[in-house]
Amino acid sequence: MENYVYIALFAPLVGSLFAALFAQRPKTPLVGIVTSALLLVSFVASVILAIHVMHEGPIHVRMMDWIMAGDMMIPFGFIVDPVSVTMMVVVTLVSTVVHIYSNGYMDHDKSFNRFFSYLSAFVFSMMVLVMSDNFLGLFIGWEGVGVCSWLLIGFWYHKPDVSREENPSISPSWAANEAFIMNRIADLGMLVGIFILYWNVGSLQYDQVFAALPNLDEGILVAAAVFLFIGAMGKSAQFPLHTWLTDAMEGPTPVSALIHAATMVTAGVFLVIRAHPLYSMEAVHWVSYFIASLGTFVAIFAASMALVNRDLKRIIAFSTLSQLGYMFAAAGLGAYWIALFHLAAHAFFKALLFLGAGNVMHGMHDELDIFKMGGLKKVMRWTYLYMGLASLALSGIGIAGIGFAGYFSKDAIIEVAFNEHTYILWAVLVITAGMTAFYSFRQVFLTFHGDERYKHEIEYFKDGKHQPHEMYGYVLWAMAPLAVLAVIAGFFKDPFEHFVTQLLPEYHMSEHTHHIAWALGLIVIAFAVGGIILAYIKYNRGLKRDPKLESSFIYRLLANQYYIPVFYEKAITKPYAELSEALWEEVDQQVVDATVDGIAAVVESSGDTTRKLQTGNLSDYLKLMGGGALVLGLIILAVAMQS
Repeated sequence: MENYVYIALFAPLVGSLFAALFAQRPKTPLVGIVTSALLLVSFVASVILAIHVMHEGPIHVRMMDWIMAGDMMIPFGFIVDPVSVTMMVVVTLVSTVVHIYSNGYMDHDKSFNRFFSYLSAFVFSMMVLVMSDNFLGLFIGWEGVGVCSWLLIGFWYHKPDVSREENPSISPSWAANEAFIMNRIADLGMLVGIFILYWNVGSLQYDQVFAALPNLDEGILVAAAVFLFIGAMGKSAQFPLHTWLTDAMEGPTPVSALIHAATMVTAGVFLVIRAHPLYSMEAVHWVSYFIASLGTFVAIFAASMALVNRDLKRIIAFSTLSQLGYMFAAAGLGAYWIALFHLAAHAFFKALLFLGAGNVMHGMHDELDIFKMGGLKKVMRWTYLYMGLASLALSGIGIAGIGFAGYFSKDAIIEVAFNEHTYILWAVLVITAGMTAFYSFRQVFLTFHGDERYKHEIEYFKDGKHQPHEMYGYVLWAMAPLAVLAVIAGFFKDPFEHFVTQLLPEYHMSEHTHHIAWALGLIVIAFAVGGIILAYIKYNRGLKRDPKLESSFIYRLLANQYYIPVFYEKAITKPYAELSEALWEEVDQQVVDATVDGIAAVVESSGDTTRKLQTGNLSDYLKLMGGGALVLGLIILAVAMQS
């Protein structure tokens, strides 16, 4: 089985290096085929490992000794257990679909080969993150996905900066830098958490650290839990480090499907789940409750912004942010296996939504404003079907044990909030479920139903010579597994629970909650169905704009993301830039550069002066020698007289 571990891990790296060989060449179709095939190999190996873990138990491999310095011994090892192998299967499955999809989506891009090199490198970094058997290996993968996301978000770096009014993300380069810097800020907190654990335990191996936790002081446990979660906040875009996620939509759509569905943004949730022995300790219970509370706040906070947004990809990005809040709510309340289940189920229908948005963007000549679309179900039937199924799964539609994936995973989280007597969190999550259904079908109805607004709203289609078109057939077939899983993944909830609770703590509802679960479920379904009905009434027949509503304070507040990006720009970014410029002009140039230049001038001047002594005349040298001897003699005489 050890060979399968290495195949699953290194197949994406081989694909990345292969694509890199052709990075500077024109499009080479073989690059897309080879990288996609290697991702499929990695997926198959991950499935084989999952079956082995299910029947035989975890696999632990030690590839080599990595850091050996004094008492510090950190191997380069990997653990394949129920948690890591779940992530491996999810990551490689979604990545395989995204790679195949990218062959069609990036078909006409001049940097086709470079894109696949970055994409496969990203998957390799994510695999290192989830498979490592220690915190330092996890951190290497953590930073790897950060670098690769910077490369992928800023892939179209040639696009110029524009005003925030024209493009809220300003440019791909700006968005990439924002994501990179904001994550580095959070990663500093994560590093501090790792240092705290090593300083007090003497190891970074998961098993050794978790075994030593009961022996640590409460203050140490709290500090480690807080600082590790700061890292998770950055990677999973939790408030206030959330603005980078929606701006990251500047990258190609396959990047959005990969990063914001199954990989990087779920890394923070994975960290909390992986460190469950720490977060489930009584000493840090308030930290866990804070995680649940913050997650719940982010769920409704992000959903509120999605209610009025017009950008198709940004709506889905806000949805991702909201669903990450659900995952953290579950993890913070101790339902770790439910958080992991929602992570996996969400990956399937959210990736499907993003890829469907890519199809729309491809067919609409790169347009993303849903106010300018409408009537696309006539020409994009498969995309309409896929996005409809994904939206039903996201909305959590189902009843009496039959429903889409989100019905089983998201409703379980809401039930956990009630079971833990955190009724405020429960109420907020229920309301958010209704909001989720509304904005999900708002985008479906405005995009695919009603009048064909693109014929007079988008310049490209005004002449009547161009029409929207469906994506390539093989791309649509590649999306089919995600559509199937968005429908059926929830039915594997019980086997999944049995599998992952071999490692994660079990979570059971109380007798009281169990008896009223049907009523709790009906409340959630009522909110979800109500949201869909409201969206249908308002948008099914087309767009009817309300100038009074759109000019209201609440609408503008939501449309401008509560003005948080503007606040960050005016309160942090611009003052920092101005301070940096002032320090450069007044300190760097006037002090540092002047000091260095002054030293150089003194050396040059003294060199010019002493150079005159080198005349080449022997009598001049004898005079200097005599003068030197006289001075030396006077010094010796003065010293002798004093003694």
